[in-house]
Amino acid sequence: MNKYNLNNSFKAVVIGGSAGSFQGMVKILSQLPKGFPLPIIMCLHRLKHVRNGFVEALSIKSVVQVTEPHDKENIKKGGVYLAPANYHMSVELGHYFALSTEEMVNNSRPAIDITLSTCGFVYKEKLIGILLSGANRDGAQGMRAIHEKGGLTIVQEPTECMIDTMPKAALAATKIDHVLRVDQIVEFFKELDKQYR
Repeated sequence: MNKYNLNNSFKAVVIGGSAGSFQGMVKILSQLPKGFPLPIIMCLHRLKHVRNGFVEALSIKSVVQVTEPHDKENIKKGGVYLAPANYHMSVELGHYFALSTEEMVNNSRPAIDITLSTCGFVYKEKLIGILLSGANRDGAQGMRAIHEKGGLTIVQEPTECMIDTMPKAALAATKIDHVLRVDQIVEFFKELDKQYR
C-alpha cells in the first residue's frame, strides 16, 4: 500500500491558489507524470485585466497543454484546465464547465470556493482537492465542501507558502487529510499515477 493510501477510484483533481501559488503550480505541472489520467481543474487568482500570458507561462513548463475551457465544454480525462480571467468556473453534473460573470465572491472572480464546491458536488468521494499559497480565505469553504462530500483534501504546508492565509483558513474550516510541501505534492501525483497503470 502506498503512503497516501491511494486507489484508482479518483476521477478528478481540483487545485486552488492565489498569491505565491504560481511557482508551486509550475513545479507540479512540470513534473506531472506523462499520460496522467485524471483531469486537473485549476482556479488561480489572477489580474482580471491581464488575459494573455498566464496560460502560456503555465504551459511552457508543463508536460501537458493547459487550456482555458469554454462555457459548456466537456471535461476530458487527462485534460488540464484553468479558470479564465474574470469568470467564475463551475463544474456541472454532466461533467462540463459552466462560466459566469456574476458578482465577485471573496473579492475574487474566478472564486476558488465556487470551483472547489461544485467539483465536490459532482465528483464527491472521487475528488482530490488541493489548496496552495494565497492571501485571502477563498477556498476554505470549498475545501470543507469537498471534505463533506467524502473527497480527499490537501493543503500546501503553511510554513512553505509565500502567503499562508489561504491554507491556514482551510485548516481552520475543515479536516484536511494531508499538509504537504510542493515537492511532496509532486510525489503525491506520482503515487496517484501508479494506481492507474
